[in-house]
Amino acid sequence: MYEALVVAGKEFRDGLRNRWVLAITLAFAVLAIALAWFGAAVSGEVGFTRVSTTIASLASLAVFLIPLIALMLAYDSIVGEDEQGTLLLLMTYPISRTALLGGKFMGHASILALSTFLGFGLAAAVIVMFDGDATVALLAGPFSLFIGSAILLGWAFLALAYLISVVAREKARAAGLALLVWFLFVLVYDLALLGLLVGTEGRVDDGLFRFLLLINPTDVFRLVNLTGFESVAEASGMLEVLARQQYSVVQLLSLMAGWVLIPLAIAAGLFRARRT
Repeated sequence: MYEALVVAGKEFRDGLRNRWVLAITLAFAVLAIALAWFGAAVSGEVGFTRVSTTIASLASLAVFLIPLIALMLAYDSIVGEDEQGTLLLLMTYPISRTALLGGKFMGHASILALSTFLGFGLAAAVIVMFDGDATVALLAGPFSLFIGSAILLGWAFLALAYLISVVAREKARAAGLALLVWFLFVLVYDLALLGLLVGTEGRVDDGLFRFLLLINPTDVFRLVNLTGFESVAEASGMLEVLARQQYSVVQLLSLMAGWVLIPLAIAAGLFRARRT
C-alpha cells in the first residue's frame, strides 16, 4: 500500500506541475458559471433560475466534459510508459504491478476529484454571492450530490482509460480507443436508445429499457441528478426519458461505483498477465 501511495503522490505532483489541476478547475468553473447564469436565456431569463434547472443543465455539461477529460488524462498511463521504455525500469523496483496501476489511478483520481470539487464548488459560491434568492441551504444538498456523482463519473472513465492503456500496445491506438469510448458512451448510446423508443413506438420492454439505461455510466449520472426533483420542465429528448425513471440515489451511486471498480479490476488483472 505504501508503494501505491508513493506512485499516487508522484502522479499528483506531476499533475500540479503540468497545470492539469488549474486548467480543469478553471474550465469547470467558467463553463458552470456561464451555464448556470445564461442557461435560461432562450426563455428570456438571465441569472440563477431554480435548482432543478441549474443541476439539469450542469449535468448535461458534465456528461460531455468530464468523461473526455478523464480519458485524455490517463489513456497513456501504461502504454506511454511502455513506449518510452520506462515501464521495464519501473518493473525492476520492489513494487507490484497492481500497486503501480493502483497508485497511478489514485494520483489521477485525486487530480480529477480536486479539480471537480474546486471548479463546481466555485460556481456554487459565485451563484450564492451574486443571486439573493440562492442561499447556501438551498444549494448545499443538490450541489454536494452533483459534485460527488460528477467525481464518480470521472473516476469511471478514468478506470476505462486505464483499461484502454493496458490493452493498447501503441499510444496512438490508445488515444483513438479513448476517443471512440467517449463517442460511444456520450453521443451514440443515447441516440440509439431514443431510436429504439421511436422505432418501437414506445413498446420496448420496460425491464429491458431500464437495463440498457443502467449499463451506461453517463445515464446513471444523469439519473442521480434528476432523482428528487419533482419537475424538470425544460427536459427534452433523453433527459425527458430519464426524468420518468424512478431509482434510489443509493442504488445509482452504487452502480457508478461499480463502473469504477470493475474496469479497474479487469485492467489490473490484464496488467498482471502481461509479459512486459
